[in-house]
Amino acid sequence: MVALNRIYTRTGDDGTSGLVTGERRPKSDLLFECIGTVDEVNAAIGVVRTELEAEPTVDAMLSRIQNDLFDLGADLATPEESLKPGRPALRVSDREVERLEGEIDELNEVLEPLRSFVLPGGSRAAAALHVARTVARRAERLAVALAARERVNPSALRYINRLSDFLFVAARFVNDRGTGDVLWVPGKNR
Repeated sequence: MVALNRIYTRTGDDGTSGLVTGERRPKSDLLFECIGTVDEVNAAIGVVRTELEAEPTVDAMLSRIQNDLFDLGADLATPEESLKPGRPALRVSDREVERLEGEIDELNEVLEPLRSFVLPGGSRAAAALHVARTVARRAERLAVALAARERVNPSALRYINRLSDFLFVAARFVNDRGTGDVLWVPGKNR
């Protein structure tokens, strides 16, 4: 487990940060951009959860996701190339991806099929979920770019892809089971 007795260490004053393996990289490294954006998704989900008093099922799902996102950050912060033999790494697995898919299906079951794109909005919780979804998509783009440069756990890539799908469906679900969705009308303002 983690023990944080001091918040500042001064080790990053030179513009570098450390990975789980002890390797140091510039704070501007694509890996830290990816990890930081995963952290942003987690913070955005924290904001969403303050709006979900009437939706305990979705709140419980998001609570699990927040924990998963810390696991995802640890996964990314432990590059396989830097691992020392005999030191196991925390990895996101297909089990978390499958759980997310099951929760997407559970929420989607009560929604009417879409006949148009959904504009972010409706309820405060739905709008906040859409913000979290867009941040998750950015995290995914960064993870894909990172995977083009170095080895990234394929399950981690699948997880971050499913996460944005989950956040989209959850936004529709908390938007009065989709009846509060704001639909795009092509050319409406011409």
